[in-house]
Amino acid sequence: MNLFKRLTPLLITSLLWAIPAHAVPPIQEQQLNNGLQILLMEAHNVPMVSMQLSMVGGSRFDPDNKGGTATLLAAMLGDHTARHDHEALAQLLDAEAIQLGAGADREGLNLSLTVLKEVLPTGINALAEALLEPGWNKARFRLIKENAISAAQKAQEEPGTRAAQASVELLFSEHPYGHPAGGTLASLKNIDLADLRRLYQAQLKPEGAVLAVSGDITMPELLKLLEPALAGWKGTPKQPLFEISRADDVHGATRQIEMQTSQTLSQLVRLGPARRDADFFPTFVLNHILGGGGFGSRLMEQVREKRGLVYGVYSYFIPLATSGPFIITLQTRADQAEEAEEVVRSVLQKLFSGEIAGQELKDAKANLIGGFAQRMDSNRERVGLMSMIGVYNMPLNYLQVWTQKVESVTLADIKIAAKTYLDPVQWNLLRVGPKSRVEAREK
Repeated sequence: MNLFKRLTPLLITSLLWAIPAHAVPPIQEQQLNNGLQILLMEAHNVPMVSMQLSMVGGSRFDPDNKGGTATLLAAMLGDHTARHDHEALAQLLDAEAIQLGAGADREGLNLSLTVLKEVLPTGINALAEALLEPGWNKARFRLIKENAISAAQKAQEEPGTRAAQASVELLFSEHPYGHPAGGTLASLKNIDLADLRRLYQAQLKPEGAVLAVSGDITMPELLKLLEPALAGWKGTPKQPLFEISRADDVHGATRQIEMQTSQTLSQLVRLGPARRDADFFPTFVLNHILGGGGFGSRLMEQVREKRGLVYGVYSYFIPLATSGPFIITLQTRADQAEEAEEVVRSVLQKLFSGEIAGQELKDAKANLIGGFAQRMDSNRERVGLMSMIGVYNMPLNYLQVWTQKVESVTLADIKIAAKTYLDPVQWNLLRVGPKSRVEAREK
């Protein structure tokens, strides 16, 4: 039974507006005896609880030439356990409308749970079983691996996938971030079940892990359920999160990935800030002005609105334990690609040169602050944000002071960030589509 079928429309409406735009409840913190950090944000509007367990075991910990190991491990943990095969586990979860999920990104492997409060004990026991009693069924592993390989093969037909793979290879090369989290067609074929078990045993430990919880529960109630369920889980990951060096900078490279398509997808890429860098908020606001602000951004105005070269163009950066990628993406007709790329570089040049108006900064900050409440409108959104806070050792009042951090960004801060990140000469170009007049080259 779907979880939301057991909620009335009134309760669903209440869930969507559980936290007023002007108030962010405090994050409560406790630590289990095994070192697991518990973060809780109470929300008693709806009798539901969501949680996310984030462990230091993402794709950057994949073995060499076996990218996708963490993603396959997450799929196995969410598929079956030693006590319940995949069919029995699915029946158990469905009977109580329990949503149990698993996934991996660059840094972490995550188990998630969303459940009505009345069956929370059953939900926590299911999460603990998935974590502590993996099934390692060989037949299920073969099927999960075959499905991942098929998906990777199909994804090779997508320009976006080809560009993403090329960008991480260009920016990170042999660095731990140097492959897609889901692996590649070649790397997935190299993975066997023993690789999953070794990653599980080395990295999925309570020290350094964070369990973020939001919903209709108090900390004493939560601890009473968690302590017995996770009592047998102990240890420290073999490699901690922040034991990682910054990748070497790559500047001015061009790569052409040929595909027989009518359009060309272009990406300009470089390294951006890390999650805990002092210039995170200035760069965050700067990116909103550059291309993260939709139709109000410079890139949309110059490349689409004034010249009609693209349907859409946007920019974003991915802050990690160390510098992650900073990306500008656009898609246009193949014969317009070079012109559109030149316009992007001209936008970068003007921002790099300090051509930023005070009103433009004011509008960007107002837009960001006005949209912040939308990121806090559900338990799932909140546990994702709290997981980030816990994993990266951010202050517990991070969400409470977020708007203040944005508001405090000055024009001088923005110009310094632009000098740091927007020099057009330092950006690399990836182009996916028909062969271009520009030959692949390394500057």
